[in-house]
Amino acid sequence: MEILDVIKVLLPATLAFFVGIAITPVVAHYLYAYKAWKKRSVIVATDGHEAPISQQLHNDEQKKTPRMGGIVVWLSVALVTGGFWLFAVLDGALAEKLNFLSRSQTWLPLAALLFGALIGLVDDIYAVLDRSDQKAGGFSASKRLLMVGAAGAFVGWWFYEKLGMYAITIPFWGPFDIGILLIPLVIVVMIGIYAGGVIDGIDGLSGGIFATIFTAYSVIAFFNQQYDLAAFCAAVVGATLAFLWFNIPPARFYLSDTGTTALTMALTVVAFLADAVVVLPIIAAMLIVAAGSSALQLLAKKFMGRKLFIVAPLHHHFQAIGWPAYKVTMRFWVLSVICATLGIILALAG
Repeated sequence: MEILDVIKVLLPATLAFFVGIAITPVVAHYLYAYKAWKKRSVIVATDGHEAPISQQLHNDEQKKTPRMGGIVVWLSVALVTGGFWLFAVLDGALAEKLNFLSRSQTWLPLAALLFGALIGLVDDIYAVLDRSDQKAGGFSASKRLLMVGAAGAFVGWWFYEKLGMYAITIPFWGPFDIGILLIPLVIVVMIGIYAGGVIDGIDGLSGGIFATIFTAYSVIAFFNQQYDLAAFCAAVVGATLAFLWFNIPPARFYLSDTGTTALTMALTVVAFLADAVVVLPIIAAMLIVAAGSSALQLLAKKFMGRKLFIVAPLHHHFQAIGWPAYKVTMRFWVLSVICATLGIILALAG
């Protein structure tokens, strides 16, 4: 490890933050100019029944807070990554050393980030234009899962065929060869982490959690000497912190699908590339909790005829029992940091 390797990781994070801060006024101007918020509240739950509590918590028409703030995140990462690559093309050895766009480490996570961003952006646009009484505009849940699953299949195939990945590392055990089963595993993990995007429901909550998760993987990748991957994760952290600067209450905009889909798909790719997918449920525990609580709520209502929580995901349950939004956010942030730290320890110790 050289000092230049440290700079290679920290510099993209810093630049992505300032790029995000710089482009936000332009992004926000257009989001407000085109009234990029859902025109109706969430009034119908996933099971088709009325959702009065969700309607109260998600009164978008009253708040008039735009969606698509995730543009700030993925656009900042793309600009910084492309900027370093262009600098390396035009300049000499130092610039090439700082360039972190590489086939083996960052092509795939960057592609996943941008593909997820595109899926989410189209979905957000449909949701903004929707005028019906449905719970959400845009793609249906089945179509979104199909697209994410298809992306997961491609990523799994790329790992298996192009990068020669056949095993996952289990802490304190070592590599565990799963062969071609790696492909369905990637699909399952990508869909599961994507479902955790429902964490984007309270001002400041998702930004802090995603920044913590990608920081953890930047640390893991750095100690694995995957400096390009560590730099990519650091750029995501910097861009997410720029978003968070404007998402702290009262939020100027939300990540929404273009942000959460991009980040969750990129996160899945990063976890496999860093050979730390086994600790992903720990590092991304808050995403798992959010997705899991929603799934449990649906199952309880279907098979038990009652709800487990006042409202799901879990962070909204705490709001419903009287916790202020800032208390939910701060406590989820604290838990996220602790879980990420534990995940780093297990990944590096194993």
